[in-house]
Amino acid sequence: MFLYYGTTMLELIALNKENFDAIKKEMKYICLLFLSAIAIFKIAFFKEDLIVIARVVSSLFWLFVLPGYAIMVYWKENLGFTERVIIGVALSAGIIGILSYYMGLIGLNIRYHAIVLPLALIATGIFIVIKKRA
Repeated sequence: MFLYYGTTMLELIALNKENFDAIKKEMKYICLLFLSAIAIFKIAFFKEDLIVIARVVSSLFWLFVLPGYAIMVYWKENLGFTERVIIGVALSAGIIGILSYYMGLIGLNIRYHAIVLPLALIATGIFIVIKKRA
């Protein structure tokens, strides 16, 4: 077997029951946050169709909430879920804004920014968590 800092790769990949339960609980919170955001947007924009509101909320979650949450998982022991989501949204908005500006200067078309940048931030968050566990 491949050894990685004294543990096997299977041990790094496999989630123990406590981590799996914590992730499951937080995914429920994120889904509730998503549904409540749809409800709030539907109240605020009552003349719009539900599909349009769901697309707007989905894009906001994809651009800001999910990358921010992935980055802030590193501080799971120190901060609560609400604090991590609020700080993560602000951090994600700042990072995506700055990176989008510099990617535009490099010459990458703006249509790819909404796909590449959130994926890069989510991958960075996952990488940081894996390095922390090792």
